[in-house]
Amino acid sequence: MIAGQGKAVEQFASSWESRRLHHAWLLAGPKGVGKASFAREAATRILAEAAGPAVDLPGLETPPDHPMAKLLSAGSHPDFRWVERLERPAGGLARNISVDQIRSLQDLLSVTPSMSPWRAIVIDSVDDLEASAANALLKMLEEPPANTIFFLVSHAPGRLLPTIRSRCRRLDFVRLDDDIMTSSLRRLLPEENSEEIARLVDFAQGSIGRAIDIAALDLARLESEAQAILREGDPDNMRRSKLASSLGTKAAADRYAAFLQLVPGLLAREAVNLEGEARGRALNAYERARQTVAIAPRLSLDPGATVFELGGILASVALKR
Repeated sequence: MIAGQGKAVEQFASSWESRRLHHAWLLAGPKGVGKASFAREAATRILAEAAGPAVDLPGLETPPDHPMAKLLSAGSHPDFRWVERLERPAGGLARNISVDQIRSLQDLLSVTPSMSPWRAIVIDSVDDLEASAANALLKMLEEPPANTIFFLVSHAPGRLLPTIRSRCRRLDFVRLDDDIMTSSLRRLLPEENSEEIARLVDFAQGSIGRAIDIAALDLARLESEAQAILREGDPDNMRRSKLASSLGTKAAADRYAAFLQLVPGLLAREAVNLEGEARGRALNAYERARQTVAIAPRLSLDPGATVFELGGILASVALKR
């Protein structure tokens, strides 16, 4: 069950029920709102119903004990592929989905489906394709085999090749409301108390995925510290120095990376609530932070120095406030 995305579920389910199904679906919307879960649920329903027995459930739900659902859960369905960034031998994920990963899909597309007339491919996310991989995918979308469906998960569809977008039917996924966020997080994070759930809902801005990341890395406290600098300033440099010390070590690499993503969004949200000169400072700070965040990993800038610089950018908004 995909919470909070009823419109997208209804649109796709209606298309499948009528068997007027477009071969490629662009699942567009903020990160962490259920796009990948939708793709898996939709693919499971298609492959289950196509192979039988029939599914008598609303929307896109499939009984977990259906033979095809079991195969998909086990990662052994021969007519299904899930494409994502691979683990590197040295640890961590690869920067992109490679062209070889996309070309390997030809092994699936060049043979007759095994379990039913249908096959399904999910790319999570299509934003991660390297340029040559995007071109390889485009060729598949231009001449798709019969009864093949692609689900392309995208957090930033505007950055995709226009030729890829034009060959897809788009489904828009929205940010989740606070009630859905609260109930979902209580189920997913039963160890968190009500106060912490409320903080996660406030910080995550409608994204379950972001809320879980925040909980795992204690980003709520990190965001609170950044927000304090943003709203109260840091005249003696103590707050930004403390942040730089805590995030500048090798052991804090994941929290440092999360902080880089956190700061521009924090400034953008703050700008919405300000007016006049204060909004101008916030927008200026947003652009400066965005530039810093973009170049810091690329140039391997010192994490502590980068955090200190971003702290100064945050503090600049509080001037004369």
